Amino acid sequence: MKRWFGLISISLQDSINLSYLNLGTHFTSKHITQTLALVWAVQFVDMSLLSKLRCITVDATGTLIAYKGQLGDYYCMAAKAVGLPCPDYKRVHEGFKLAYTEMTKKYPCFGHAAKMPNIVWWKTCVRDSFKRAGYDYDEETFEKIFRRIYASFGSSAPYAIFPDSIPFLRWVREKGIQVGIVSNAEYRYQDVILPALGLNQGSEWDFGVFSGIEGMEKPDPRIYEIALERAGNIAPEETLHIGDSMRKDYLPAKSLGMHALLLDRFKTPDAEDWRKSGAPVFPALATVQKLLESGDLNC
Repeated sequence: MKRWFGLISISLQDSINLSYLNLGTHFTSKHITQTLALVWAVQFVDMSLLSKLRCITVDATGTLIAYKGQLGDYYCMAAKAVGLPCPDYKRVHEGFKLAYTEMTKKYPCFGHAAKMPNIVWWKTCVRDSFKRAGYDYDEETFEKIFRRIYASFGSSAPYAIFPDSIPFLRWVREKGIQVGIVSNAEYRYQDVILPALGLNQGSEWDFGVFSGIEGMEKPDPRIYEIALERAGNIAPEETLHIGDSMRKDYLPAKSLGMHALLLDRFKTPDAEDWRKSGAPVFPALATVQKLLESGDLNC
């Protein structure tokens, strides 16, 4: 990338190109001296997006990490551990979706406002999931199954980290840019799950904003305002948010004036609609890094 100052071209390598000078027919040593003094005094102005950023915030699940296997795998392992047959995968999956949706409406942010303990929130959700799937276990049996499920999802076992996540986050921080994680997740993401996957506060990220801790969740723009405050009350235009949801990530971040883009890790059919709506969509963080480095990213 080059920037022009009058008739002088200065490159990123600090080389001076005088081949385009056109100072007329009276070109004296005084002109040369004055011109060179001007060149050395002028500082290169980088107008790329990367030069403007003081913080990059990222979503967690679907952006940095992903679930591996199926929900039924973990429910099956828990049932088999207490001597029961595997529940039907499809019925359990559908039951969980309905139960989870109802719980998030009734007790949002994992029961934060109701001061519901995290384990109670999940126990209620899992019990309802089984009941909707047609499995109404007695209390003792359910307790044994639930404890195994809760322990599994409080560990790194059900998750996989995308290979470009750690390199990207470390690259951002090496540039002197803060990294914040903004996620609709409970406290175990911050304290257990992300560190177990190698995503550590202080080396891969600087601060986290998790819905179960803050008491608000995406797409509420206030969760992004908290991120801006955590980054040092920086301006929205000094921040880039990266996520995988038009409704939860892109739109609320843009509504505050932040830069934003979306990742399409799994080639979702919705990605084409995102692009038509004007959202920049990329397949991976590695692609975003290359575009930031080249100065070709606009969002």
